[in-house]
Order: sequence, then C-alpha cells, then structure tokens
Amino acid sequence: MAVFRSSNHISVQIINDEIGHTLAAASDMDAEIRSECEGKAKTEVAKLVGALAATRGKTAGVTQVVFDRGGYAYHGRVQALADAAREGGLTF
Repeated sequence: MAVFRSSNHISVQIINDEIGHTLAAASDMDAEIRSECEGKAKTEVAKLVGALAATRGKTAGVTQVVFDRGGYAYHGRVQALADAAREGGLTF
C-alpha cells in the first residue's frame, strides 16, 4: 500500500510487488468521493481516501498490506489515511 501526498491531493495504491501490478487504487480525485471531499479539511479527505482504498482492496481480495508511506512523516494526512484503512478492514 503506497501513499502519495502532494500539497493539495492524496492518493494510495495497493500493489502486488511480486508481479508489479496495481490491484486497487484510491484518490481524492475519484468520482466516487470527489463531491464528499469538497469543503472538508485535508485530514478528513485523507480519511475518505483510506476508507475507499480499504473497500476497493477488499473487493480485489486483499486483506493484509505493507504500508509504504513514501518517505512522508507518519502524522496528519498520512496517519488519517492509514487509520481509516485499518478501520475499513485492512491489516498492516
């Protein structure tokens, strides 16, 4: 589970490292949650992305992941995304 965070957006991919394929992905720019993200704080948006990633991951048959924070500090948006993914059923 690899996280990318920019100053305005956050996205996550669940990747199978053995074959190098993305199994599931979620972003604050996805049509499913884009309308929900409007007007919310960045941390709240990260929670929505984490929950969406967990849902899509479970749909793809993924229940356990390794969390790659991409060098970003584990606080704020990155932590909110991880916590929401855990609550959504993914095991780190």
